[in-house]
Amino acid sequence: MPQTTRAYFLMLLLTSTWGFSTDITTQASESSGSFEIDVQPILTARGCNAGACHGKARGQNGFQLSLLGFDSDFDHAALTKHARGRRLFPADPEQSLLLLKASGRLPHGGGIRLPHDGPDYSLLKDWIANGAPRSIPDEPQLTNITVKPHQTTMKPSEQLPLSVTAFYSDGTSRNVAARSSFQSNEAAIVGVDPKGTMKAGTLPGEATIMVRYMSQIATCSVAIPVAEDVPAQLYADLPRNNVVDDLVWDKLQSLGLTPSEGIDDSKFMRRAYVDIIGRLPNPTEVREFLTDDHSQKRYTLVDSLLERPEYADHWANKWVDLLRPNPYRVGIKAVLNYDNWIRDSFRKNKPYDQFVRELLTAQGSTFRNGAVTLFRDRRSPEELTTLVSQLFLGVRLECARCHHHPFEKWGQTDFYSFAAYFSRVGRKGTGLSPPISGGEEIVMLAESGAVYHPISGDTMQPKPLFGTAAEVSADNDPRQALADWITEKKNPLFVQVMANRIWADLMGRGLVEPVDDLRATNPPSNAALLKTLGDHFRDENFNIKELIRLIATSYVYSLSSIANDNNVLDTLNYSRHYRRRLRAETLLDAVCDITAVPESFAGMPAGSRASQIWTHRTKSLFLDTFGRPDPNKDPPCERMEESTVTQALHLMNADGLNAKIISDDGWAVELANSNLSSDQIVEELYLAIYSRFPDSSERTLATDFFAQAGDKRKSFVEDLMWALINTPEFFLVD
Repeated sequence: MPQTTRAYFLMLLLTSTWGFSTDITTQASESSGSFEIDVQPILTARGCNAGACHGKARGQNGFQLSLLGFDSDFDHAALTKHARGRRLFPADPEQSLLLLKASGRLPHGGGIRLPHDGPDYSLLKDWIANGAPRSIPDEPQLTNITVKPHQTTMKPSEQLPLSVTAFYSDGTSRNVAARSSFQSNEAAIVGVDPKGTMKAGTLPGEATIMVRYMSQIATCSVAIPVAEDVPAQLYADLPRNNVVDDLVWDKLQSLGLTPSEGIDDSKFMRRAYVDIIGRLPNPTEVREFLTDDHSQKRYTLVDSLLERPEYADHWANKWVDLLRPNPYRVGIKAVLNYDNWIRDSFRKNKPYDQFVRELLTAQGSTFRNGAVTLFRDRRSPEELTTLVSQLFLGVRLECARCHHHPFEKWGQTDFYSFAAYFSRVGRKGTGLSPPISGGEEIVMLAESGAVYHPISGDTMQPKPLFGTAAEVSADNDPRQALADWITEKKNPLFVQVMANRIWADLMGRGLVEPVDDLRATNPPSNAALLKTLGDHFRDENFNIKELIRLIATSYVYSLSSIANDNNVLDTLNYSRHYRRRLRAETLLDAVCDITAVPESFAGMPAGSRASQIWTHRTKSLFLDTFGRPDPNKDPPCERMEESTVTQALHLMNADGLNAKIISDDGWAVELANSNLSSDQIVEELYLAIYSRFPDSSERTLATDFFAQAGDKRKSFVEDLMWALINTPEFFLVD
């Protein structure tokens, strides 16, 4: 029998037959290393506790470790006590199953993770030989890590090593690059190998390298400027309407990017109408704006749009995606009241901090206070934690519910301490009974309630994710302290996540993407701009309209979407405008406005617009095709932003759309029966659909075709209307 197998069976024999203790941590009084400081970092760096290996929910082949080492006690027990302690053999450390498999001397599905002649193997062998202690005397705690360089510029194909230093509570530090993991968010721009050496690609751009060492995260930001030399005077001469332009031009200059040209008045008008009030301008409005020669007319237009009644429904419609639940689960009346509360808040231009505070502290009846529907839908502190942290802080805590966040600093203690703010949400009433749930429910402050840590079982006290919050007493609603902390003017995440949402709505892409995922490992493309937008939002007393006004009146907002030779690869820095498809409701309302045939929605008054629908369960093949959220999904809901073949086919062939175009009560018939000339009809259609006058070639082509129509004038108008609707210029925000 080979020596390896003989030693292994000897250990099993001693354990199972004679009942020897397998608590090997008691076999040595001194240790040469710490489990948390020395051993766990090796297991993490070599992927042993990754989700694809022994860190998965049920482990691998009977051996389970906590994901990325978030539970040190569990991992130490798994190695030293589970499976009768057979994984370690202090009498002959090299015969330990842990080392035999990881070094490839016994079959291992994960391959060779610890080369037999490597320093990691030696350290683990020494740790086992010294009794595999759980801790050492006066053991320090890991406090933070740093990476150098923290920010740098590289040339194409250049290589640069990263240095990672870990700092401990006793004031010591050590180089931990060899046991850190590295990941690039843009590997095509700047990649990084397992040893921490960055390699720039051949394309200009930016990338962030994430460095993770145990529970600590650090980042290195890398930029590869455009190779050509752009004169500084070019940036100095660029138009500057406000601080947004200053910060965007500064970023473009650092990367050597040059912006596209500005757009004309017709494109600006259409863009502003769609972005601010979610509808197209009518021909009369277009004519008035395009013939106005006032130098400040764009500023005046933005101001007037912000006061239009359509503003409230358009922006409330964005927030119902994030907040409004399924009425079949929560109840029709409760959801209708919730929807009305959201829309009323935007009609009143309620300050955003007040909006959030009223929502988080809502009490009362679901039949009288729509805001309490949040607590009817999300019924556990854990559910409320994931929603509230994501929406109002841009922090996605869902991972920390079960283990330490793999890309952030949040752990289970952070999650359940935050959840404790919702521990005393009380309810009285019929509760939920899907698919009807029609009863009234009262949300109130319960006399008692607690949230427990899932591993330690400790009762968690309410605690914010960072900073300090007011103490919670038995007489006070913990939600009030939470709302005060979230909306505090000193809380940067609160203002920045909202500023990022609005920037994304107006500019086609967030400074951070996804818009509600603000973290060190997902940095903004322009950190100075995001901070400035957040500060402006705060200084204007959380006035959403003021933030929209700042962005929409910047010169950057009016850049063309057509790339130049220099910025054709830029998709992050707003050197040009980023095209996107019209929002589903905006597109349907535009079709109804152009054809003069309104849509009929079940459960809505006659003449209602798509942006006013109170539930996504209202049937509409058009809205479903163009990406409104799945009504069966829980909020916050994401929309399908991509254009699809199905959408193109729908515009070309849908019976409902065709019926609007050829309707006897529609605008096409009205135009055909009018006294307008063919040239005037063409002009009206272009103004209504494209928000511009036709150019000479378009006018000639259309009128020539019109002349051939003879007595089929109505069919010609319908065909031209259909053709214009089926073009990207109509269904894209340019």
